Amino acid sequence: MTYPPGQASPGVHWELKRNLQKRDHMDITLNNGLSMPALGLGVFQSAPEETTAAVLTALNTGYRHIDTAAAYGNEREVGQGVRISGLDRSDIFIETKIWVSDYGHDRALHAWDKAVGKLGVEYVDLFILHQPAPDRFEKTIAAYKALEKLLADGRVKAIGVSNFMPHHLEQLLDATDVIPAVNQIELHPYFTQPEVQAADAEHGILTQAWSPIGGITFYPGWGGEDRRNVMQDPAIAAVAQAHGKTPAQVMLRWHLQQGRSAIPKSIHPGRIAENFDVFDFELSEAEIAVINALHSGVRSGPDPDEAREERFALVIPEA
Repeated sequence: MTYPPGQASPGVHWELKRNLQKRDHMDITLNNGLSMPALGLGVFQSAPEETTAAVLTALNTGYRHIDTAAAYGNEREVGQGVRISGLDRSDIFIETKIWVSDYGHDRALHAWDKAVGKLGVEYVDLFILHQPAPDRFEKTIAAYKALEKLLADGRVKAIGVSNFMPHHLEQLLDATDVIPAVNQIELHPYFTQPEVQAADAEHGILTQAWSPIGGITFYPGWGGEDRRNVMQDPAIAAVAQAHGKTPAQVMLRWHLQQGRSAIPKSIHPGRIAENFDVFDFELSEAEIAVINALHSGVRSGPDPDEAREERFALVIPEA
């Protein structure tokens, strides 16, 4: 197993970069030396007609990292928001994902064609596999080997995975050459996945949180009827009150201070701005321990080990 070109060591390294006036930026150096803004805008479940405005609002607010996916159906609108912003492409970190129906070596290479065609870009900063799909893992391995080729060719700057559990990671690492830069997983105070975080850290893989403020506790069709909204948790509310912040801001700060990336989703300008205003306070170790203790071990989104044939068969349109 080797690390991507340019990597000096297997660890994930933090570098805090703050504008002296705005104090509005925090970068993570990935295991191949690439710098990535720790906080990004997620667009999962953002309707295409709402996505461009959300991306433009985020970029105007100060975000420089946008996370999308082929299966979200809004890559084209993300690209439109990037172009309208007038920012240089090199200043924006774009992350997108290959869907399971495009797994396999050649299909994954073509998935890159579809992604850049919709985004209207020449390269992707971070290209990842959306699911481990253990019922067809040979295709997962083949797709990841295609990502390795895209990386070697310079068509992507980093590669990674999403929703991979420790056993999926071990299978992947045994069959491939480049260690993933990122593993994007469900992670919020009610579901912290400590085993996955430990496995990621062991291999120098950055853990990135989807549903970082618990919004996915209302993931359609999963989690039952007794789901609790972490935004209403009294322990988090108490920490938020102590800092003059909102529960969402406290949870995002909780992620960042523990070395994770987070990609909160919103289409509302006020919430987009609120989610970015997390660089002017710091949680104490005791406050972090209080939030860590909320872990219930109950997953709210889909189980990555479950086969979802109908969903996995989703056809991703051409660019």
